[in-house]
Amino acid sequence: MEKEESQINTNQNQKEIVDKENTKSDEDSKGEDQQQVNQEPKEEVKEPTPEEKIAELEDKVARTFAEMENQRRRFEKEKEDAFEYGGYSFAKEALNLIDNLDRSKHVLENDEKLKETEALKKTLDHLDIIKKDLISIFEKNNIKPIDSLNKKLDPNFHQAMMEIEDDTKEPGTIIQEIQKGFTIKDRLLRPSLVGVSKKVTKKDEKTKEIKENSEDK
Repeated sequence: MEKEESQINTNQNQKEIVDKENTKSDEDSKGEDQQQVNQEPKEEVKEPTPEEKIAELEDKVARTFAEMENQRRRFEKEKEDAFEYGGYSFAKEALNLIDNLDRSKHVLENDEKLKETEALKKTLDHLDIIKKDLISIFEKNNIKPIDSLNKKLDPNFHQAMMEIEDDTKEPGTIIQEIQKGFTIKDRLLRPSLVGVSKKVTKKDEKTKEIKENSEDK
């Protein structure tokens, strides 16, 4: 029995010795790793030179001045546009006066009771005078009518509303003005609504020919 106990104690002592050696080995390994880390060279933070600092400041100042100049130019452009085109909306609404005069004139001209009367003639003359005065006021404020009749269709100033067959005109020529367009300085206030010419189709030519032959007979 004593022999067995002695053997157990011997085994425990051997185990303790092995554990101590392993612990010491781990500590030594950690110490070596820490020492190796401490021995590794640290990256040095490079301090900019005075010349580099001056160059950086000069770049920031140049950028600031450039931004200030851009803002000044934008402000000048906005101020100029406000002065030049501040009445754009008002001018566009005022064109309705001319449209209403034209409509009134058209209604009176087609009134059977007023046709060929002196009252109609005087009324139409007054309407023409008012329209001319309005256009004159507009032109003094750089609002000008667009010339359209017998001009080639220009999408920048004209809007085609219909095509009218006409072999006497080159296709795309404006031969009818439905509503007059206007510009304000170099900007379009509203486009002219127009009718443009197109070539007579073969079917229409044949119909026209049959009609002419029928009339001759």
